[in-house]
Amino acid sequence: MIDKILAGRYRLLEQIGMGGMAIVYRAVDLRTGHNVAVKVLRPEYNEDREFIGRFQREAEAASKMTHHNIVNLLDVGMDGENRYLVMEYVQGKTLKTVIQERGRLNAPLACQISIRILSALEHAHRNGIVHRDIKPQNILVHEDGHIKVADFGIARIADSATLTRGDNVMGSVHYFSPEQARGEGATAASDIYSTGVVLYEMLTGRVPFDGDNPVAVAMQHLHTRPADIQSIAPDVPTSVVQVCMKAMEKDPAMRYQSARDMATDLRAALEERGEQTTIPENEMGVRQPKPQVIGDKNEYTALRRKVKTAEKKRTWRIAADALLVLVVLTGIWFGGKAIYNQTIFTVKLPDVYGMNLQEATETLENLGLKTNPIMMTTDEVEPNQVFRQTPEATKTARKGDKIVLLVSSGYVPIKMPSVIGKTAEEATALLKENKIQNITWERAASGEVARGNVMNQSPAADELVNRDDPVVLTISYGVTTVPDLIGKTLQEAEEVLPKANLILQPSLKYVMTENAEEHGTIAAIVPEAGTRLAQETQVQLTLYRYPEAYCTAFVTVELEESESPLKVRLSIQAVSSNVEVETRYYTVEPGADRELEDTFDIPDARSYTCTVYVGETLQETKPLTAIKFSGEVENDE
Repeated sequence: MIDKILAGRYRLLEQIGMGGMAIVYRAVDLRTGHNVAVKVLRPEYNEDREFIGRFQREAEAASKMTHHNIVNLLDVGMDGENRYLVMEYVQGKTLKTVIQERGRLNAPLACQISIRILSALEHAHRNGIVHRDIKPQNILVHEDGHIKVADFGIARIADSATLTRGDNVMGSVHYFSPEQARGEGATAASDIYSTGVVLYEMLTGRVPFDGDNPVAVAMQHLHTRPADIQSIAPDVPTSVVQVCMKAMEKDPAMRYQSARDMATDLRAALEERGEQTTIPENEMGVRQPKPQVIGDKNEYTALRRKVKTAEKKRTWRIAADALLVLVVLTGIWFGGKAIYNQTIFTVKLPDVYGMNLQEATETLENLGLKTNPIMMTTDEVEPNQVFRQTPEATKTARKGDKIVLLVSSGYVPIKMPSVIGKTAEEATALLKENKIQNITWERAASGEVARGNVMNQSPAADELVNRDDPVVLTISYGVTTVPDLIGKTLQEAEEVLPKANLILQPSLKYVMTENAEEHGTIAAIVPEAGTRLAQETQVQLTLYRYPEAYCTAFVTVELEESESPLKVRLSIQAVSSNVEVETRYYTVEPGADRELEDTFDIPDARSYTCTVYVGETLQETKPLTAIKFSGEVENDE
């Protein structure tokens, strides 16, 4: 695959990863020049319709997330049989590689990395997406220190049922939750358990459970308590150990119920200094002595004290009232400011579903919003149309926010089936079963392929086509030879041509002759006599006509009133024959003259009729009255 260009856009430069489901390449986007990561589905899944459908749905789910700690999805597509995801490229290493190179990480660094993983998971869980495969191999550490969680979308397909699918799953089994080990559905709590395992590995330099085979490891997830972290890394604070152990509880109900909660406790553990706060004595319940009044002579003093106390209370009450008013006014001011900001800086999202990309982009940009279009192949939506937006319509967003748009890049390419050798009916049914509708047929002469069977097809079998692409089938009509009809009459030609499986073209030509005996006989035939061609091909006859024997017929047809245009067909043929020797077509508009008039040449001395069709309905058949032509007659061009 190296140097292969997918979809005419992504040149694969080097393989940078491999898993049980896909192979990952570093590629360059030829349109932008930027490096991207392209994940190509393994070939064994290309024919699995259920898997392909899940892959498409998961790609759509991944497109709903835009977060600084997530490897964001840029594009989804198909090139030949290769289904691929295009993601932002992270220049750096996996967290697994970092642990292998450095050994255990110090607690503050391990906590900071975990907080960023949890930030990504909180965003995913809010969007209804469970990662299901959190492990250091899926955590990318950018060379500038940024943390990115990878494998959203594909990871959900690789569930616990893949215990026996090779080394990649052996890596995954070290990190999945007890409920995944039991084959139950994964939840947000499962991702938190896996994050706890990753934190354990960062703090200790090793996974909590290991064994000779995946089943042995899974059983430890179910029944065994991991080794005490501080027995391996004594410098890890107890508060950090407690967070890690709570995340790794066997019972999901005993774990953190959200990624945010776990991140909050990790932040608290980082901020803890272990210092005891000194509390003032009077805050610990020590009573202060009460002032006492001594004897009657102090009554006046006591009264004055009561008055002063009352005045102080009144002063404090006034101050409190003033403060309350100030608080209310401040609340009104800030509330008004919030309402103003809400009104000025936020917008209600319009519904851009069904718009083309340009129209949707203009609609959102006119509201001060940015767009992040992601092109995806789909059979359900016309190319270049928006079929999903995140956030959804009617939600609010701040001006400047980026709105993710899923846009159809076209229909899912279809592998062209082989129809050579099939009958035209069988070939048509097979193509339509594969959603190929734009089918045309060509006739060809063949003595080898049975009449009515497909001789050739374009595009060829196994080529990729879109459902609207034109498909041309060449159908064998057998082979026949044009008989020699020169000098024979038209009536004789009408009898000979059907025996040769040829059809008389209903538009005769004429050439003048000065020999009266040649009148009505055949002067030329196209293709010429002796030519091999497909059966049921039309041949063009040219008849001699002698000026004094040349006759015409005048035809008048009465049509009914109609509010829509009428398609009219006039056909003439000899009374003793069913061969149409002249056919003409007309369109009569509403309000036009209802009387249709025309003149036809009479090929020979037989009696002729004119059959009138309106649309596909036979209206009438009327005899033609021949009128001998007088005057000079010119040859047909």
